[in-house]
Amino acid sequence: MADPAPYLVIAEELRGRIVGGDLAPGDRLPSVAELGREFSVSPSVGARAYSVLVQDGLVISRHGAGHYVRGPESPDLLVRQHRKRSEDSPFAQGAAEQGAVGTWRHESTTASADAGTSVRLGITEGDPVMRTEYVYLVDDVPVQLATSWEPIAVTGQSMIVLPEAGPYAGVGVAARMRVIGVDVGDPVERVQARMATRQEAQALGMVPAGPVLFIERTYYDQGTGRPVETADIVMRGDRWVSVYGQPPAS
Repeated sequence: MADPAPYLVIAEELRGRIVGGDLAPGDRLPSVAELGREFSVSPSVGARAYSVLVQDGLVISRHGAGHYVRGPESPDLLVRQHRKRSEDSPFAQGAAEQGAVGTWRHESTTASADAGTSVRLGITEGDPVMRTEYVYLVDDVPVQLATSWEPIAVTGQSMIVLPEAGPYAGVGVAARMRVIGVDVGDPVERVQARMATRQEAQALGMVPAGPVLFIERTYYDQGTGRPVETADIVMRGDRWVSVYGQPPAS
């Protein structure tokens, strides 16, 4: 009988360490490069070994953060990472890259800008805005909330006025704004950690209420400097890690 493939040998070795208690739930596992050095194989072989253990439910793969021993009550972490702009929804694209299905519920209504929103959008209090409420889900589980505001003066005469309707629904702010000739570049974000409000906890299924990442995000027209969209984003603190920057290409 032929010897098992090297990736299966590595998978069985790690399985033994996990089952035997040498590696506890939540422990970080060696990187694929470290596995390569330990077993004298290429990193791709180590990656295949981890794929086997992920499929078997013993290991969690956290994109950009490594591999961890799965705990009985530890949900997989999701990675929020700034990426090159595309025509797709950044949320759906990010979820798909992590082996999950990202969907969302939404409701858009016209509203009058309150004092805080008017300052963030550089408009007069009371000016009309399109307000959109979102609940984002990964594999049908709520993980993120958002409220976005866009000045009707910017989008009102175009088919993108409703963010989630028409031919450009669901493609993300950057792609929608390009339709009307606006290049928004990268958003400006203000990030803080706080406890979820009762309403947020209920919407996100957090019982009891726990920590969240709260992000104030604003997109600007790169040509004029004018704000064209601002949003409040609430992310479950136990489900998300935010990654900034990228390592150099090898």
